[in-house]
Amino acid sequence: MTFDIMLPYYGSVALMQAAVRSVMAQTDPDWRLTVVDDGTEPGVPEWFAGITDERVRYQRNERNLGVTGNYRKCVGLAEHEYLVMMGTDDIMHPNYLATVRSVIDEYPGVCMIQPGVEVIDADGVVVNTMVDEAKRRLYAPKVDGRRLMGGEELAASLLRGCWFYFPSICWRTDALKAVDFRDEYQVIQDLALVIDLIRRGEQMAVDTTVCFQYRRHAVSKSAADAVNGSRFTEARAYFLEAAELMEAQEWPRAARAARRYTSSRLHAITLLPTALRSGRMAGVASLSRHAFGPASDSR
Repeated sequence: MTFDIMLPYYGSVALMQAAVRSVMAQTDPDWRLTVVDDGTEPGVPEWFAGITDERVRYQRNERNLGVTGNYRKCVGLAEHEYLVMMGTDDIMHPNYLATVRSVIDEYPGVCMIQPGVEVIDADGVVVNTMVDEAKRRLYAPKVDGRRLMGGEELAASLLRGCWFYFPSICWRTDALKAVDFRDEYQVIQDLALVIDLIRRGEQMAVDTTVCFQYRRHAVSKSAADAVNGSRFTEARAYFLEAAELMEAQEWPRAARAARRYTSSRLHAITLLPTALRSGRMAGVASLSRHAFGPASDSR
């Protein structure tokens, strides 16, 4: 079985090159890497032209598609049974594909595989942020080695606190093609996608083998959106929608988790001091409404 590794690229050339090299260093040789360049950085086509490995494919978009548009294009280009939508600044350990292949061997047809992840900073140093510590200790399921999850259990767990790392997940391609990214969501669209798959009856296998590095930058669009509050306006809208979807699914525990959105509220509370110090009063108002407002208030 060949894995499609899709790399929707925009941004730092050096970090993208490190991501590509990490794919080429896999101990499991049965992969194909497709890089879809949504930018205009000079020298990038020439760099790929110098790679002689036929498993590496590169194309540059004629016009900028944006994050969601480029994700859609990558999914459409995938041809093999399983794919990885790798982040342009993330790193695979050499054992990544070998790990997810062993999970698929144990759970044939599984839709999503979440392997063990370590977080790195902009310089590639392994870090332990408050956000990631909360994911591990408070929200992630307790797994000893490997576990298969699905249905209301998985939906409620993720709506309580979104503990997966999207770029590290290996997906069954036909399932990903059957759903779509939501245009109305930019920051929380990964959770919306996974919940949509769970509602269709798909399952996720969780494996604790660390084989992927997720890069968390101190300054990023999601971080800026968080401080100014726009991230949480979007999150609030999604959780209220998700509560209705879970009720329609007759999953009351998942509906309660969505309605409470506890981890998202706590995250907003932690950002309030930063917003206050920066004088972003609109952000303070948005963060406060998200953190302390009643769940039934859709404003």
